[in-house]
Amino acid sequence: MSHHVAVIGAGPGGYAAAFYAADLGMKVTLIDNEKNPGGVCLYRGCIPSKALLHVAKLIDESKHAKEWGIEFGDAKIDIDKLRDFKNRVVVDKLTSGLGQVAKLRKVNYIQGWASIIDPTTIKVKKGDATEEIVNVDYMILALGSLPAKIPSLSINSPRVLDSTGALDLPEIPKSMLVIGGGYIGLELGSVYASLGTKVSVVEMTPGLLPGADRDLVRFLAQRVEKTFEKVMVSTKVTSMKADDRSVTVNFEGEGAPKEAVYDYVLVSIGRRPNAKIDGLDRTKVKVTDKGFIETDGQRRTAEPTIFAIGDVAGEPMLAHKASHEARVAVEAIEGQKAVFEPAAIPAVVFTDPEIAWAGITEGDAEKQGLKVDVAKFPWPASGRAIAIDRVDGMTKLIIDPGTERILGVGIAGSGAGELIAEGVVAIEMGMTASDLKLSIHVHPTLSETLMEAAEVFFGQATHVYKPKKK
Repeated sequence: MSHHVAVIGAGPGGYAAAFYAADLGMKVTLIDNEKNPGGVCLYRGCIPSKALLHVAKLIDESKHAKEWGIEFGDAKIDIDKLRDFKNRVVVDKLTSGLGQVAKLRKVNYIQGWASIIDPTTIKVKKGDATEEIVNVDYMILALGSLPAKIPSLSINSPRVLDSTGALDLPEIPKSMLVIGGGYIGLELGSVYASLGTKVSVVEMTPGLLPGADRDLVRFLAQRVEKTFEKVMVSTKVTSMKADDRSVTVNFEGEGAPKEAVYDYVLVSIGRRPNAKIDGLDRTKVKVTDKGFIETDGQRRTAEPTIFAIGDVAGEPMLAHKASHEARVAVEAIEGQKAVFEPAAIPAVVFTDPEIAWAGITEGDAEKQGLKVDVAKFPWPASGRAIAIDRVDGMTKLIIDPGTERILGVGIAGSGAGELIAEGVVAIEMGMTASDLKLSIHVHPTLSETLMEAAEVFFGQATHVYKPKKK
C-alpha cells in the first residue's frame, strides 16, 4: 500500500526521511523554506563550521611545524575568499547536490512555509505569495532547532552574534567574547582564535563542556588556556551594552573583571527546539514544557498520522540522531516493527584536540550509581601519537565488571571524532573487553589505543605498566 508522506523541514532528519520513504515506494513531499534540502546543519551549522575548523587546524599545524624544523611565514588570510570557500564550495555544492538527489528520487520538493490545517492537510505559502494545499496520509515534523537566547542579554546589535552570524565571518576582529563554554562556542571560538582574534570565553559552570567527563575535557582545557586570551568559569555575564565599534560587558564571578570591552560577542548557550508551526494546536500533538514534541519509540506523536524527529523530538540534538530517527519513523509508517532504541549515540566536539564519547560516561555511571571499571590508555604511550607529535589525548573504556561488557567509550585527542565509531560498534554489538583486546589493530595507529585500553582492563597492556587491581 503506497502512502503519501509529507516531511516538514529538510535538515539531516527531514531529507533522510523523505529519501528513505521514496526508496520504499511512497509518494513524498518535502517542504522547507530554503532553495534546496540541507537544513541548519548544511547551511548554518555542522558543515560550514567543520570547513572553518579545518582551515583553523591548517593554520595551527603550520605554526606547530616550527618544532619539527619546518617554518612557514605568517598566514595571510583573505577573509572574502575564505567566506566564499565556505559558502560556494562547501555549502552550495552539498545543498545543490541534495536537490539533485531529491529529483532523482522523484521527491516533490516545495520551497515555502508550511502550516497545518488538520492532521492530514498542509498549506504551504511560497515565496511568490501563492499557496499550495497538500493532502497526505502521514506527516513527519523535522522542524529542527534555533540558537538559545538569554532574554536579559538580547540586544539588537550587529556586534552581538549567534552561531549563524559568527559563521558568516563578518570580519576578523581583534577581540571576541564567547558566552558559553559548550561545544558550539568552543568550536567557533577556536576558529577565530586561529584566524588571529584574541578570544575570551565565559562559562557559568565550574568547567568547560558541562556534561562531558572531566578527564577528557582536561586536554582541551589545557590547550584553550594557551590559545585563548582568557577563560572564565563559574562566571556569568550580568549586562552588555553595544555601540558602533564595540560591546561593553559586565561580569560577576571570582577572577573575572567587573567590566571588559570586546569588538564582538558570540552568544552560544546551546539550542532550543523549534516546535512552533502554525496549526499544531489543531492536532493532538503534545509539546513539553521544554519545547520538545512528545513521541513514542517509533517517533509517533499523540496524533496517529503525525511523527516528529530530530532536535524537535528531544535530546540529544544531533544531526546523526535525527537521521536514524527518520528511518524508524518511515519504517513505522510502512508498518514495520521499528523502534528507536540505540545503545549508543556518539557525541563529538570538533575542537583541537577533539573530544568524543558514546554510551555511558563515567559521570553518568556515578549519577546512576552503577558499579563500573574504567580502563584508560594514555596517548603518550602510543607510537602513532608520538610520531605525529600529538600526545595530548587519552582513550578510556567504561566496562561492566561482572560481564566485562563495554558500556561506554571516551576519547580525547586528534581525530577522536573518527575513532569513536569503533566504540559505537563495540557498544551496539555487546562487545566485551576480551573481544576488543583480541581484535587485531593496525600498528602504528591511534585506533589501536582502543585495543590497548582493553588490555589495560586486564592489566596486560604492552606499552603501559598497569597491573590489574586484585
